[in-house]
Amino acid sequence: MLMAIIAVALGLAVLVWSADRFVDGAAATSRHLGLPPLLIGMVIIGFGTSAPELMVSGLSAWQGNPGLALGNAYGSNIANIGLIVGFVALLSPLTMHSQVLRQELPLLMLVTLASLWCLQDGDVSRWDAVLLLAMLAAFLTYSVMRGRQKGSDALADNTTANLETQAMTLKRAITWTLVGLVMLTASSRLLVWGAVDIASAFGVSDLVIGLTVVAIGTSLPELASSISAVRKNEHDLVIGNVVGSNLFNTLGVVGLAGVIDPIDVDSAVLVRDWPVMAGLTLALTVFGIGWKGQGRINRLEAALLLVTFITYTTWLVMSVIGGR
Repeated sequence: MLMAIIAVALGLAVLVWSADRFVDGAAATSRHLGLPPLLIGMVIIGFGTSAPELMVSGLSAWQGNPGLALGNAYGSNIANIGLIVGFVALLSPLTMHSQVLRQELPLLMLVTLASLWCLQDGDVSRWDAVLLLAMLAAFLTYSVMRGRQKGSDALADNTTANLETQAMTLKRAITWTLVGLVMLTASSRLLVWGAVDIASAFGVSDLVIGLTVVAIGTSLPELASSISAVRKNEHDLVIGNVVGSNLFNTLGVVGLAGVIDPIDVDSAVLVRDWPVMAGLTLALTVFGIGWKGQGRINRLEAALLLVTFITYTTWLVMSVIGGR
């Protein structure tokens, strides 16, 4: 048990460090290759912050623990909105200027609703997983086309400013990308082993472990990057990271895990976890787009998101204690 706890703590620490190196290296490499800033912000950075979830969920499914994969993906989505956006906007209200994000927020809501169709029959089959991956491919194609269009957008401006503060040579950027990728893989294996061992010891389902410890841990890179972005007044980058990460989690992470090993969906996902994820996504969409004019997440709305996350997490913990 002690070794499992150490494995989870060490795995999470290395995971956060390696995810930062991977995203920074990949973004800098993309810039050297001439990719437009908007494309880097929408795809490379937004989806790159989901690399921990992808690694952890893929390994979980490969090792026969697909429940951990589903819990990690949905739990991370909940943490990204409730914990990260809630906490960051509580520190500094977020104003959204990007027209691209105003279009992607409703798309995230539609993707969230579509995911319910895959869950409602009690499992995520390989055909369901293929459908999710196909939707991801379609979105990536759309993102590439949008990213190559001329014209200014606040997300592109934020991305450019962020890249300029972290300038690195092409050689260094490629090195950090590869080092981050290798360490992501190694730390994910360590984290999955420790999480599964702890779940077995306490008689807790791997779904709950994925929704709590693993989900919060794999969301730490988004939290770190969001705090850094808001300190630089790059509000659109904060929302962009969360939207891109949640899209990738819902489609790519669950899709990859389901292709590797079909996922049996616990009934609690339909009555507890998915509704919370959908509710937070709807709230982010409404707050981000705004009723009139510019979207803004004020401190009251941020507090609502954060309280929802804390209440949900407490609910999970109490359900585990009550079941023992």
